[in-house]
Amino acid sequence: MAEATFIIEIMRYRPEQDQQPWLQSFAVPYIDDMSVLQGLQYIRDYLDGTLAFRWSCRQAICGSCGMMVDGAPRLACKTFLRDYPGKARIEALHHFPIERDLVVVLDDFMAKLDSIQPYIIPRHDKPLAEGEHLQTPAQMERYSQFSDCINCLLCYAACPQYGIDSQFLGPGAIALLHRYNMDSRDGGSASRMELLAAQEGVFNCTAVGYCSEVCPKAVDPANAVNLNKTQVAKDYFLRFARPKGACK
Repeated sequence: MAEATFIIEIMRYRPEQDQQPWLQSFAVPYIDDMSVLQGLQYIRDYLDGTLAFRWSCRQAICGSCGMMVDGAPRLACKTFLRDYPGKARIEALHHFPIERDLVVVLDDFMAKLDSIQPYIIPRHDKPLAEGEHLQTPAQMERYSQFSDCINCLLCYAACPQYGIDSQFLGPGAIALLHRYNMDSRDGGSASRMELLAAQEGVFNCTAVGYCSEVCPKAVDPANAVNLNKTQVAKDYFLRFARPKGACK
């Protein structure tokens, strides 16, 4: 009996020789539990060692292997060939410059990530001798969901607004920003709220919600955006509700 095969069509781009991306097809041995990532590894190991793509953990933890599979943002390690009818098209994540083949340039996202100060800014100095900053389970629950983000960038590839305007802070960064603003130990929310209220902040979102649909960790970045739209609007109108002469 002939060995079953699967056709993987890959978008190639090698800047030293290609004017623009192009598609190349490969036939790989097919088994029912083969992931897209395993298919790509087979191609690189046995068919074309020049194929470039990112991967690390193979367990949907690191977020490295994000790419487009038949037009949808997916983690290659968590996506299986059996879910496609004999053929799948693999492309680099949408909305990012391509560095080579399936590898995209991450500079813009890394700058956005740095801008939100993704770390706890203590409310007050506390000597080590006084012990750790305690937190109740209820306090942790406020941000727990949003701390599950693995920076896979699928939400950015799914976001039509980021595709139109890369200045938009974007769903992933906003979800992480919300995680730290909701942390009872953090005192840096005022500076982060300025980012959300800016022209490139939450109101640049057009509420499509596809970012939450493709998130592999159910972080629900669209909810983080909506919650902060409400908070930014509340902060704005509360400025006019203060008594005349009240301290800011």
